Amino acid sequence: MTTAKPRVLSGMQPSADSLHLGNYLGALVNYVKLQDEYDAFYFIPDLHSITSPDGATNLAERTRTTVAQYIAGGVDVERSTLFVQSHVPEHAELSWVLQTITGFGEASRMTQFKDKSVRYGQDSTNVGLFTYPVLMAADILLYQADGVPVGDDQKQHVELTRTLGARFNHRFGETFKIPEPMIPAEGARIYDLQDPTSKMSKSSASPNGRINVLDEPKVIAKRIKSAVTDDGNVVAFDREAKPGVSNLLSILSVVTETPVATLVEQYEGKMYGHLKVDTAEAVVATLEPIRARTLELLDDPAELDRLLAVGAAKAREVASETLGKVYDAVGFLRPQGR
Repeated sequence: MTTAKPRVLSGMQPSADSLHLGNYLGALVNYVKLQDEYDAFYFIPDLHSITSPDGATNLAERTRTTVAQYIAGGVDVERSTLFVQSHVPEHAELSWVLQTITGFGEASRMTQFKDKSVRYGQDSTNVGLFTYPVLMAADILLYQADGVPVGDDQKQHVELTRTLGARFNHRFGETFKIPEPMIPAEGARIYDLQDPTSKMSKSSASPNGRINVLDEPKVIAKRIKSAVTDDGNVVAFDREAKPGVSNLLSILSVVTETPVATLVEQYEGKMYGHLKVDTAEAVVATLEPIRARTLELLDDPAELDRLLAVGAAKAREVASETLGKVYDAVGFLRPQGR
């Protein structure tokens, strides 16, 4: 008897012209590993992107570029279901249902909403940003996911998903599987090269603090060699006292699959410069093939669109079944043929 694999679901927004190193090491590397043991659903959350003021900028192009990087980074469309969120209308439909069982206070307490509303200001904070976590809950519950690979800063959203799923089940009958967050032990958070106390982000104060997957090798090397380090000259891992050196050690550790403790031993008696050069070489060696493959894939957008159509069809098979159960549970009158 064959036992079905447990299912995982995750995605990264197409909100920039390239994924950055934190996206790659903190998420994409893990996506690739999970394909062997899980029924993996990976998507591009383009509906989420337009909640930010510049989210619609070059969105179609950025979506294709993100898809290409997923594939170039190792996501296998034969083993995983890869699709674009807006290609599956059930996401938005389920989100509306879940909004009706979400408390205003619950949504108001979400950390990301509070942070971004302060950053954008009241006049630029839209309702979509407020209900963003509910759409994320719909993304997950729609596919009856067992686990959700996320960074530790996204755990709060998975907890809301669990709460809403359990609440719906209690009110309307068992409908949703309640997922667990899956936070990688290594590589979960990569920090800014110029401000190593802040997570690497597309919105970094300086582009020099960010390594993009599609950066040219010489740009990557220059930025790593110019990374902020710390007082002293001993290569040691201490996130509080040596955030800059610790960040470089973390990056090198994940890229080379070498434990941080082993690296620290190897750099005993060496200077920060040695660590920077080695880290730059290792990152370039890792990202250059991905960059080359991404550009190759982007040369044939029709083929990318074909692959996405296949992924959307597979995703809708699962999504439509779940939404049908939800509509029946709530008591909506289904139209003929649905």
